[in-house]
Amino acid sequence: MGKPMAREIALDVLLKIEKQHAYSQLALNEAIEKQELKPQDRALITQIVYGVLQWKKRLNYILENYVNSKRKRDDWVNLLLLISIYQKEFLSKIPDHAIVNEAVVIARKRGHQGISGFVNGVLRQYLRQGSPDLSKIEPEVTRQSIIYSHPEWLINQWTDDFGKEAALNICKANNQPPTMTIRVNTLKQSKSELINQLSKEGIEAVEGELSPYALVIKKGRILKSPLLQEGAFTVQDESSMLVADSVHAKPGMRVLDACAGPGGKTSHIAELMENQGEIVAFDLHKHKTRLIDQHANRLGLSIIHTMALDAREAQTQFKNESFDRILVDAPCTGLGVIRHKPEIKWEKKNTDVERIVKIQQDIIQQVAPLLKKGGRLIYSTCTIDKRENEKVIYDFLSKNSEFEWEQEGMAHLPKKIKNNLIDDQSMVQILPSDYGTDGFFICCLRRKKA
Repeated sequence: MGKPMAREIALDVLLKIEKQHAYSQLALNEAIEKQELKPQDRALITQIVYGVLQWKKRLNYILENYVNSKRKRDDWVNLLLLISIYQKEFLSKIPDHAIVNEAVVIARKRGHQGISGFVNGVLRQYLRQGSPDLSKIEPEVTRQSIIYSHPEWLINQWTDDFGKEAALNICKANNQPPTMTIRVNTLKQSKSELINQLSKEGIEAVEGELSPYALVIKKGRILKSPLLQEGAFTVQDESSMLVADSVHAKPGMRVLDACAGPGGKTSHIAELMENQGEIVAFDLHKHKTRLIDQHANRLGLSIIHTMALDAREAQTQFKNESFDRILVDAPCTGLGVIRHKPEIKWEKKNTDVERIVKIQQDIIQQVAPLLKKGGRLIYSTCTIDKRENEKVIYDFLSKNSEFEWEQEGMAHLPKKIKNNLIDDQSMVQILPSDYGTDGFFICCLRRKKA
């Protein structure tokens, strides 16, 4: 059997994501690293995988105009057709004959003559007749859902939360190619030094837009850089980097990171503490605490101590008022990171939000007594659903009169996000459409001294 073609590798990745619920980033990286591929093939596979996941609803709508919906098709056949339609709709440099020929070869290789004939017939009819007119779809939310390829419930929720224009801007941002950003380990070198070191490896990096610790990778295979294993940097989105700034833990403090896996924010806090003091890092799963430990070792950090523990049981292990800072980077629906994980929008349901809000409320309620008087509690998520964010905080404050808003944590964030501040300037909501970063929520509270 010959070496798999780029489109065939993309098909396998998409099947793994759909059938095994694999994370797109991990499945894609794993598949690409297995093969000796030319840079253009790696780029095409990445484009196809993310593109089909992003535009899945729109692509399916187009396909349904050319197939009998009652005819049962294998998942791989359906995905192969979506891959082909995606190339025609969004990749202008690929000629029609190449789209059809490659699909037919893959269909013949994986199936039988009947399947390859079916694929050939569907694609040739689609290329002759073109896409249906999407502008005539009614009602409006269904039309938007298909054009922007997002579930209707998400568009309705974001419209309620942020308004119609903002909701559509979020959808547009989610369909943009994801950006690769890294966080410089300031204990080892400066940003400019790291830029120069990466340049010698053929990797082009420029300063980020939001975080003072961020570099955006413009060119090169950053995950292959020896500097990664040497602890010079961590792969992390810029919005996520702002959490450690808001924690603003000083050297010598004792910090609790209540939902720490896999350790990106934990290690950033340790770096900003100059590796002096103590960070206790919980995660429910043992394999994630191992990841935190590996992360800390790679970065040269010795102050992080991990525990496999449900944060809701924190009071069984620690005394009240024993931490200077507590971070609750709560489990959430992840609806702010759709650009990096487009499969999320198809997997999550409205009922998932309701279920996870109860967990978030329980966690923050259980860890709060562990904070010293005058200490800072930071609550953050990578979602943009107000029920998981502001409403969780309002609920907490209504039940805990010894806590109040804390603006000082926000003062350490970049000035450009002042327009994202909510209420007493103690909460910030970044949308995916704001800065080309992930959507993120951060809130700072203080336990009253008296």
